[in-house]
Amino acid sequence: MSICQTPKPHGVITPFDVSDLNLSFIIPAFNEEKLLPATLKCIRQSASVLTDKGLEWEIVVCDNNSTDLTSVIAREHGARVVFEPKNQIARARNAGASIAKGQWFVFIDADSIPSPALFKDLADTIASGSVAGGGCVLEMEGDIRWFYRFWLGGWNRMSQMMSWAAGSFVYSRADGFRAVGGFPEDCYAGEEIGFSHQLKRWARRSGLEFRILEKYPLSTSPRKIYLYSKWELIKTFLISFFCYPFVRGRRSAWFMWYDGRR
Repeated sequence: MSICQTPKPHGVITPFDVSDLNLSFIIPAFNEEKLLPATLKCIRQSASVLTDKGLEWEIVVCDNNSTDLTSVIAREHGARVVFEPKNQIARARNAGASIAKGQWFVFIDADSIPSPALFKDLADTIASGSVAGGGCVLEMEGDIRWFYRFWLGGWNRMSQMMSWAAGSFVYSRADGFRAVGGFPEDCYAGEEIGFSHQLKRWARRSGLEFRILEKYPLSTSPRKIYLYSKWELIKTFLISFFCYPFVRGRRSAWFMWYDGRR
C-alpha cells in the first residue's frame, strides 16, 4: 500500500493534475471485525487502478470505541488507526479525517465493497479539476426482496436529484472538508446530508461541482435487513422522513447504527 505524500497548501482553487492526486480512504468502524477484513482487502485490490496511474493513497480506520478486534484487524491489513471514544458516526469520520494525509478524502463504510471501476471513475472525476466532492449510487449484495431494491432505487434517484451523498461513499477535497468543518456532530445519523449541503455551498463559491457518480454502484451489505425486524426498519424509515429535525441528536432514535447488532 502506498502512503500519501504531504499535501500541498490548501485554499488555492486550481485543477489537480493526475500526478498530484493523493487519496485517503477513511473508514469509521464500530465492532466491525466480521465485515471489515473484506472491505479492507477489496479497497487494497481495487486501489491497484490508482497505483497504476501513479497515485499515492492510504487507508485510515477510526475505531469508534469498539469492544472487538476492529483495531487489530485494521492494523493487520496495513491501515492507520485512530480511536474515537464517543460512539457517533460523524465524530468517527471527523477523527479519521484529522489524521488523514491525502488531498482528497474518501469515506467508505466498513461493510461496503468498492470495485476497481468505481475507483477509476472517481480518479477520472477528480482529475477533471471541476469537482469539490460528491458520492455515488448504491447497490445491495445478494438476492434481496423486490421492495428493498425498490427502496434503494428510490434513494439513488433522490441522491442524484438532490445531490446528496450516501454515507457509504462520500468523497471530498481535503481543503473543502476542512473549510465546512467536516461532518456535523450535532446528529447521530444523516450527517452525510448535512455535509453534502455544506460542501455544495463551498463548491459553488469556488466554481466547482458536487457530483454523484452514477456509472458504477458501490456494493453495500444488506445486513440490516436480516438483523432487524420489518417493524424496526419501517420505524426508522418513518423517523428519518417525518421526525428527523426533532430526533437527530437523540442516539436512541438511531438504534440500528448503535445497538451493536452485527
